[in-house]
Amino acid sequence: MNQKNATFLEKLAAKAADSRKKIVLPEGDESRILHAADEVLSSDSVELVIIGDAQKVADFAGAHGLKNLHRAQIVSHQDEELLQKTAAALFELRKAKGLTSEDAHKLVSDDVSYFATLLVQLGCADGMVSGAVHTTADTIRPTLQIIKTTPDRKTVSGAFFMCLPTSGCCKNAEEEVLLYADCAVNPNPTPEFIADIAIASAQTARQFGLDAKVALLSYSTGTSGKGADVDATNEAVKILKERVEAEKLDIDFEGPIQYDAATDKTVARLKMPGSTVAGNATVFVFPDLKSGNITYKAVQRSAGVLAVGPVLQGLRKPVNDLSRGALVEDIVTTIYLTAVQASM
Repeated sequence: MNQKNATFLEKLAAKAADSRKKIVLPEGDESRILHAADEVLSSDSVELVIIGDAQKVADFAGAHGLKNLHRAQIVSHQDEELLQKTAAALFELRKAKGLTSEDAHKLVSDDVSYFATLLVQLGCADGMVSGAVHTTADTIRPTLQIIKTTPDRKTVSGAFFMCLPTSGCCKNAEEEVLLYADCAVNPNPTPEFIADIAIASAQTARQFGLDAKVALLSYSTGTSGKGADVDATNEAVKILKERVEAEKLDIDFEGPIQYDAATDKTVARLKMPGSTVAGNATVFVFPDLKSGNITYKAVQRSAGVLAVGPVLQGLRKPVNDLSRGALVEDIVTTIYLTAVQASM
């Protein structure tokens, strides 16, 4: 593959193939998951653990002409040996919170999300993809209780890669890839959380080969506006600056800044001359969930832009949440994303 001209998705698949990580899919009775798994397995780039009934998976493969599902490791959610192992691990992790051994066994037995998350925690898989059937809360709750955040992160956030064509709308158009965060998890992040999301987003961008120029967005640029929301972004910028200096982080950032000043060089020269980020931003940190979620969906739907994600940031091991309306191709992409995260 010519990496220079390859699309973001093609580069993603190639990165996943380089590491061949093992990803667990807890929703093995969902048809979209099985179709996506078959496609991923056909590329021989990611190993898969599917939680489900082996005979039912085999029957589904035969009925739908899926030729590769036999390559996956099919694990029963009720396998007694694994239940004992995962329940014991959950009890050790949560006994200080009052969880009994019996409750741990029941929780793992009843909830496939806990079971699969514990497989990641125990090293039986490198990451997890869920959410085609389960809610975001179903996916994130066990993740926060079991896998938890990295020592340098205070929050989990969700980012989307936005793949914008830069030379026309044809299939082979060149791409500009931007990162939007947080568009999935935190409704009203504090300034401290916004700074944390900015650092995590810069790291995510670099993990996937993007230049990280971070814009902390607001409805005003620099000192042009006033109000509680602008004050919050200013506070986030102050905290981010302190953390960058204290932790010796290599992050180029600007804020508060409006979206037009962050992306358009002409506007940037007028509103924020001399800034290295203004007009060149690649990572966009929104002040709250509503603005981030609305913006990514508006760009995605109105401009026909490919939105890849959400990628959950800040976790010790990668777990990614699907939309319950996810298409097969969305699931395939998320599996590749998770495999790449697991290799970092």
